[in-house]
Amino acid sequence: MLQALGLSPSEEAVYTALLARPTASARELAGQAGLGEDESERILLALAARGLVAAVREAANAAPDPAAAVRVPRPVRYRLTPPSVALAPLLAEQRNALHLAETAFSRLDEQYRTTAARTAGGVVEVVVGVEQVAHRFLQLQLGAQRELLVFLVGEPTAVPREDTDSSENSALGRGVDFRVVAAKDYLSGHEVVRDVREAVAAGLELRTADSLPLKMVVSDRERAMVPLDMTDSGGEPSAIVVHPSGLLTALVHLFEREWDQGRPLFTTGAGAHGEPAGDQRPTEEELEVLALLLAGMSDRRAASELGLSIRTVERRVRRLMDLSGVESRLQLGWHAARVGWV
Repeated sequence: MLQALGLSPSEEAVYTALLARPTASARELAGQAGLGEDESERILLALAARGLVAAVREAANAAPDPAAAVRVPRPVRYRLTPPSVALAPLLAEQRNALHLAETAFSRLDEQYRTTAARTAGGVVEVVVGVEQVAHRFLQLQLGAQRELLVFLVGEPTAVPREDTDSSENSALGRGVDFRVVAAKDYLSGHEVVRDVREAVAAGLELRTADSLPLKMVVSDRERAMVPLDMTDSGGEPSAIVVHPSGLLTALVHLFEREWDQGRPLFTTGAGAHGEPAGDQRPTEEELEVLALLLAGMSDRRAASELGLSIRTVERRVRRLMDLSGVESRLQLGWHAARVGWV
């Protein structure tokens, strides 16, 4: 217990042994503390030098004999200095030492964090706030010269959809290779489906997945942006921008894997071949229904997304099957892929 104040185990043993006595000699304390008498005496002298104990001499029981040739010194006894007086300075000293240690620790930790931040700063950049996130996102899309890889998940939290559409059109206009994998939950509402179909018609390549692990945009395989979901906890929207590194390479590999496993959605018309002409060709509305069904939606869900009745969806599917000359929806999907409807 007292070792925290700088006492050794032997000093603490002698000190606590004296605690139960008004006074005691080195010999008495040695027996109780399990030490030799000389060791006990040395420790008591050290404690006295630090003000923890005080030496006292016993009073004489009788007047000294004037005829005695040699005076025998009376044994020295010791008593404790009140702990509130003696131990308080030691406690203050330890507190000061602990404070200095905490200050040094904080300084070293801050220095380490600063160094680590400088090291990682070339790899990951943190962007916080709606305006900052939106600005950085648009920078990546508008700055792309060769390729954009995008994961679309859920509702946008920082970048308005109209701004996204504008940057997409700009990229497609510059001839950027634009590939998108959209989670099924992203295709909610007729307006979204219509906008996505227009983008596909303009040259965007789109595939769907049942789910995706994150939102993401990768620009020219040189930078990527991944939003951080802070809105549930009340924080501001934020994101990380990843620069060339192993992490960026991993994100590109993740996109390519999801792209390979994704289902094509909609057609640009460029890949179609062997299609009938005139009234024997599928209408845009029929292809819209087909694309949602191939993305894994039920008739009811497709009808809800397109603002149609289930009967209308079934009628359009029936016509597509008639045009294809097939008897099942599985065959319809195979035919649609073969002739480039999707």
